[in-house]
Amino acid sequence: MHIFISAADIAPSPAFPEHSSGYRRFSLSDRSIGAVHSGWGMCELDADGHVDSHLQSFEKSFYVLSGNPVLILDGRGYRLSPGACGLIPVGMKQAWLGPETGTASWIDMNTPVPKGENFADDTYFLGPPPKVVIGDLDIRDPSSRHLFRMADDDIKVDALRTGLKKDAPKVSASMATALLVYSGISLKMLVDQRLDAALHTMFMVEYEPGGNAHPHDHPLEEAYYIVDGEVEAWADDDKYLMKAGDFLWAGVGCTHAFYNRSDTTVRWLETQSPQPPERHSYRFARDWEYFAEQLKKETA
Repeated sequence: MHIFISAADIAPSPAFPEHSSGYRRFSLSDRSIGAVHSGWGMCELDADGHVDSHLQSFEKSFYVLSGNPVLILDGRGYRLSPGACGLIPVGMKQAWLGPETGTASWIDMNTPVPKGENFADDTYFLGPPPKVVIGDLDIRDPSSRHLFRMADDDIKVDALRTGLKKDAPKVSASMATALLVYSGISLKMLVDQRLDAALHTMFMVEYEPGGNAHPHDHPLEEAYYIVDGEVEAWADDDKYLMKAGDFLWAGVGCTHAFYNRSDTTVRWLETQSPQPPERHSYRFARDWEYFAEQLKKETA
C-alpha cells in the first residue's frame, strides 16, 4: 500500500480557523489513505499570522522549508530558518508565530496518526500565544534539546573530512551526529532519540548519480518528500519520477526502490515510524530471491 502526491496537487488550506490566523495546512498522509503511524502535512504561515498555544496527545516533528517562523516551545521563543527541525514531545505546550515578512512553510509529521481534520480531535488549545522573549535558534545551546538545524554541508562528505573547530556553530560532533554513507547514499539523522523522539525518526537522504536502494520493504511506515533533484522511485510495482515537492508514502510491506539515474544529486526528507527495531528493519527482495534460487538447486 502506498500513495504518491505530485507537487502540483499540494494546496494548503485554512486550518484551525478558530484558533489561528494566516495558517494553512495540506494533509499528505493520514488515516484516509491507511496510514496509522505517519501523519505528514505541508504547513504555511503568513507574516503576522499565528497558531494559538496548544498541546497534543501525539508526537510531532517538523522541518522548515522556507521563511522564518517562530516556534514557542515550552515557554521559549525560537526564530527558525530553513533547515531548522525538531521534536515536539507528547503533551508539550507549543504555539507558532508568522515571519516578519512573507510566508513561512514547513513539513510536519505526527505519530501515531491523530484523529479529526488536521488532528483537531487530539489537539487541545489553551489560548493565545504567550508573550515570550524570541531569539534565533542556537543549536549549540544544550538547553535547546529538542531542536536542530541541518546546514547544507552537514550531508557533504568532503565538508566533513576535517575536524570541527571549537567555535563552530554546530552541535559537538559525535557518533550520534555522524553522517552515514553507503552505496552512493548519504544519510543525516535529524530527529531521533538524541532529541527525545520515542515513536519515529526523521532524516535527510542524498543520492549521488548512480546511487540506488534495490527493492525492499519494512515492518514500519516510511514517507519521502523530495527537496532537490529527481529520482526514479518504485512502490508496489508502480514507477514514479519524483521531483522537488513530490511526496510518497509507503505502508508496512510495500516493496519500494530508488534509483538516481540523473547526473546530479537528489535529496529528500524521510521519516520512519515506528522507530526501526534493532534487527530486521530491512527486508531486501534480492536476498530472498537468491535463497529461493539456491533452494531450487538443492531440491533438484
